Amino acid sequence: MKALLMREYRSLEVADMPVPGYGPDDLLVRVKACGICGSDVHGYDGSTGRRLPPIVMGHEAAGVVEAVGANVKNFAAGDRVTFDSTVSCGCCKFCCRGQINLCDNRQVLGVSTPDFRRHGAFAEYVTVPARISYKLPESVPFEHAAMIEAISVAVHGVGRLPLRLGDSAVVVGSGMIGLLVVQVLRNSGAGKIIAVDLEDNKLELAKQLGADYAFNPKRDDITKEVLALTDGTGADCAVDAVGATSPIKACLGAIRKGGSVSLIGNITPQVELPLQVVVTREITLYGSCASNGEYPQCIDLLARGAIQVDPIISAKAPLLEGPSWFERLYGKEAGLMKVIIQP
Repeated sequence: MKALLMREYRSLEVADMPVPGYGPDDLLVRVKACGICGSDVHGYDGSTGRRLPPIVMGHEAAGVVEAVGANVKNFAAGDRVTFDSTVSCGCCKFCCRGQINLCDNRQVLGVSTPDFRRHGAFAEYVTVPARISYKLPESVPFEHAAMIEAISVAVHGVGRLPLRLGDSAVVVGSGMIGLLVVQVLRNSGAGKIIAVDLEDNKLELAKQLGADYAFNPKRDDITKEVLALTDGTGADCAVDAVGATSPIKACLGAIRKGGSVSLIGNITPQVELPLQVVVTREITLYGSCASNGEYPQCIDLLARGAIQVDPIISAKAPLLEGPSWFERLYGKEAGLMKVIIQP
């Protein structure tokens, strides 16, 4: 089969590789679409330490079942499927508690660390456990289904908040995850939704997808603007979709006393936290890791049109063009957001 192999950092090639084997509890899937995730781009230069070469990356994918393992009962060849990016063991303490995203033996498709290597879906075929796979309705195109992993991250992140009907919410970061968070908040019954980003084109898209207000810290005082919209108290909750000191401080400055912040962004390993603000205003911080079984809900949202992904998809390209698209994304080409590779 053909696969997009990273032999070394900043070096991708379309290589011939064996079709992966599959065990009795697995599915062999012919990949139809796989999104380039921001974590893939960050791993492209080795900065994350989670894409040790050689590795076939890619974990936001969908396709058609080619073959099933001997123990698989609920899937058959020809089924349209998507699958979780997290490969949980199903038997550790956290899996038994229903917290599969916190699995002690957690692996991720398309990721390699000193502890494990699991080739991903930038390839014609990929093997995944049936237990993390989900059937797709015919109405959902594969390129849209490749966005379900990202939707699940947004759904899980919003689900961490004690959101009440009509609560006001601030979303800092209007990249792909932030734009999905805006839509999830709207579908969850949030009231005023306020988007924050450094790029005006992203803010315009946030408003198209459900944000009521949009502010740019380059010219706007975020705290002042949010207070003006919330009778001087601050928003009920906030979501950080970036993962750096300034965005998190923006969240903390924008919410009311007793408010909550969901931390989804994860681009820096450490941030500076204004501890006294958190303690004296009794703010609750929720870490949000990947997703935890929300795929059926996400498939339903997508199938009903409650979540729109077309405005977020910048390009669709064959596997052969994968290396050039990685370079363009790595170079932060203006206007690019989600690129879908179609093996």
